[in-house]
Amino acid sequence: MSDTGTNELTPTVFVLYGATGDLARRMVLPAFYELAQHGLLPEEWQLIGSGRGERTDEEFVEHVKGALEEFGPDPAEGPWEEFSKRLHFAGGGFTVDDPGQLLDALSTAKKEVGEDAQLVHYLSLPPKAFLDYTRALGAHKLTEGAARVVYEKPFGASPEGFRELDDLVHSVMDEEQVFRIDHFLGKEGTQDLHVLRFANGLFEPMWSREHVAQVQIDVPEDLDVADRADFYDATGATLDMLVTHLFQVAAEVAMEPPVSFSADDILAAREAVLANFRPLAPEDVVLGQFEGYRDLDDVPDDSQTDTFVAARLFIDSGRWRGVPFLLRTGKRLADKQQRVSLVLHRPKGPVTDVPANGNVISLSLAGAGAVDIDVMAKQPGPDLAITPARVSLDLSKIPGGVPLAPYVSLIHDVLVGDRSLFTTSEGLAQTWRALQPVLDDRPEVHPYAPGSWGPRHANALAGEHGWLLGQTAE
Repeated sequence: MSDTGTNELTPTVFVLYGATGDLARRMVLPAFYELAQHGLLPEEWQLIGSGRGERTDEEFVEHVKGALEEFGPDPAEGPWEEFSKRLHFAGGGFTVDDPGQLLDALSTAKKEVGEDAQLVHYLSLPPKAFLDYTRALGAHKLTEGAARVVYEKPFGASPEGFRELDDLVHSVMDEEQVFRIDHFLGKEGTQDLHVLRFANGLFEPMWSREHVAQVQIDVPEDLDVADRADFYDATGATLDMLVTHLFQVAAEVAMEPPVSFSADDILAAREAVLANFRPLAPEDVVLGQFEGYRDLDDVPDDSQTDTFVAARLFIDSGRWRGVPFLLRTGKRLADKQQRVSLVLHRPKGPVTDVPANGNVISLSLAGAGAVDIDVMAKQPGPDLAITPARVSLDLSKIPGGVPLAPYVSLIHDVLVGDRSLFTTSEGLAQTWRALQPVLDDRPEVHPYAPGSWGPRHANALAGEHGWLLGQTAE
């Protein structure tokens, strides 16, 4: 969220662990190059890729170029020559006992960038490696001074795993140094929630139980797990999406107005609403698995992993008490969307035939975002007949704007030290508390047909309003 310019950024050495892995190729390296295209990197910086294998700097440069050619931005469009000169590789792995070539590479980089340069350690690694790499960072004193560490999600795959990792992290660094990425919080559309609500008198007065009948946060996906089956089968939709992305977006929607838009005030507002999450009742959660999932490579024939989850969450605050927050996501569903919708109560008054979903405020989180408002209007003609109508605003078409992809926005915030769009230790502890009853008494996993909207059992969660994006036929 920061608008800090390039000239104000601290000289930085950015260490990318897992630099030749899939996540780095698809997300992190393209985001870093896009920052360079927009002039959002410090004047003095270097990126050191860390990995177990041995590569020369020239080979790593070619690897980065190949990643950009495959996933964009095109290296031909931008400062590639200057950018490529700042890329280096430190092989030999990185452990408590053996730092490989990294310490030597850091020493060389600091001589060029400046001895006072900040270190940004980005763990683009499988979550199971977080403990070992965190211990190694502490053992080699790489979290001392101006240092920040970025963790991908999930930050722990269970309440016990979260607490173990959290305790270790806080033993080697301060909370202010920790940046736990949740790319849904970096989406332009998610950030638009703040402005839509707090900068418009049209919306803020109705943002409460007095006017809102239910909130739907719906993130269906039409793709399967592709080449992530091994990782996904150990995680599933609940751990991969619900306790991370969807809970955080729910907190964004439900937070009380922060004192200001500073990072500390936004974090405090988000944590306060997470503390009001009522623990999920197992009967308010529906799990599913798409038919054919067990036929995928690396998936056991008897797997009970959920590829679909729908939940009815309640938030016990004065503003939202009694309002269901409906959260849904899954693989191989009928459509791909990322949408937050506030379904308003039917108006009181002389018009008695307004449908249950006649008044809806909806925000797409995809791309730069879009706002859709469903209203009832008079149907043109001689009779006083009402009909549904929609007013839409495509936020990508706002003049002068340059939307940033989530990873671009979040990495820039790491560089400037803005934690407002990152999850905190206390906030994550509250999400695990809310999920605990479902982990203790896991609901049955229902099969569903690929291309459907998931198990029909999830339809009942939405009540009279139904799921706005579609339901599975009974």
